[in-house]
Amino acid sequence: MAYPVPMATPPSLPPALWERTPPEVQAYLRALEERLVLFEAMVHAFQERVRTLQEQLHQTSRNSSRPPSRDPPQSPRPRRPRGQRRRGGPPGHPGHTRNLGPGEEVEEVVVLKPAQCQGCHAPLSGDDAAPFRHQVIERPPSKPVLTAYQWHQLVCTACGAPTRAPWPAGGPRGTYGPRVHAPVALCTGA
Repeated sequence: MAYPVPMATPPSLPPALWERTPPEVQAYLRALEERLVLFEAMVHAFQERVRTLQEQLHQTSRNSSRPPSRDPPQSPRPRRPRGQRRRGGPPGHPGHTRNLGPGEEVEEVVVLKPAQCQGCHAPLSGDDAAPFRHQVIERPPSKPVLTAYQWHQLVCTACGAPTRAPWPAGGPRGTYGPRVHAPVALCTGA
């Protein structure tokens, strides 16, 4: 940020008073006025910078060329005008949903039955002849594999020098292996 070089302007004192002022005081007043000019220029530059940053802070995809993915979370999302058309396909159109898996592949069935009527709160019992089915696919939980390395050091019976076994090539040096580091690095980067 470049600031203007202060000019040697005469002090804002009446000429008669200035003539009676000692030269050391005159030099001091000139130095103070030069500092004041420099300070005013710096304040103006900082105010301009703050104004520019505030304009950038309030930019969204609606008032600039930024893409909507760069909008801050608190900015309102543009909404499409709501029309008369209902969501989904037109009436009579065959739906496109994921097919349910075969019954022999299902490992757990959770039966959900209402205990009482929604309208009058009377108790309900019995079975639905054709219950609605919903299937959820989930990955099985993984269990970490803990490997213990027993790193032996033996003493030579001939010369008495201790010798430790070499570390296996490609063996992990730290406490965690590469299959632990990979998802942690992925989550940290995302």
